[in-house]
Amino acid sequence: MWLFPSTTPYCGFLSAPKCYRCVKGFLKPYAQTSRRRRTSESCPSYENVRRFISENTEVVVGGSLTPEIKLRLFTPNCRFWRERPELWPFSDPYWAIYWPGGQALSRYILDNPDVCRDGSVLDLGSGCGASAIAAKLCGAAHVVANDIDPVAAVVTKLNCELNKVEPPDCVTDDIIGSDPASFDLILLGDMFYDETLSDSLHKWLDRCIKSHGSKVLIGDPGRTQFEEHDIRKLLHHVAQFELPESVRQENYGLTSSHVWCYHSKL
Repeated sequence: MWLFPSTTPYCGFLSAPKCYRCVKGFLKPYAQTSRRRRTSESCPSYENVRRFISENTEVVVGGSLTPEIKLRLFTPNCRFWRERPELWPFSDPYWAIYWPGGQALSRYILDNPDVCRDGSVLDLGSGCGASAIAAKLCGAAHVVANDIDPVAAVVTKLNCELNKVEPPDCVTDDIIGSDPASFDLILLGDMFYDETLSDSLHKWLDRCIKSHGSKVLIGDPGRTQFEEHDIRKLLHHVAQFELPESVRQENYGLTSSHVWCYHSKL
């Protein structure tokens, strides 16, 4: 367990250093962790989860690369910003953070709607669902939001309601390594934070491209595991976005986030 001075608000329920931990510098870079995300161990009824999330998050507008998208997130106004970790009923709420790679990916989609218009889109590791929402706003015909935490599916639906879009199909199975389904576009934001997971993603994405010709867009602010992975040799840089000041502070000085296009070796 990480400890902070008594004057620092403590988010102890976030047990990995890649998550928000305190108000200033509330986020540690993914590069400092090697633990893959856990799913929520406790899954009460949908309505109970929905009510709990509504009561313990705040609707955030602005302060990100996509001010036109409203999201339910953790802020200093939320109870569990400071609450004792053992009172948190689920596992680490990665869905409560709007990560910088996901912000860049969502911004790129909103600026380039033709990339997903009328197509089928998979938002892999969807978290709060921002990229899935961006795809919906830009006219994607079919969107699937995949996150191994079932609570993220509830949050995605809540966020869709905030943005007045039809919810995507939410899938909570771990589909990495499975037989790839046919998608025109696959989106990944902030997924390259663990070497083992990165290797699995590399192999699976390669299969998706070779099997179905899927286009793959990756959002990342330049974490070590991403920059040093072999997949970088197959990426074409398509966009760079300067992060808002508040996002820079939360991400320990990261100043920009990027979008990359993945080309498989044929």
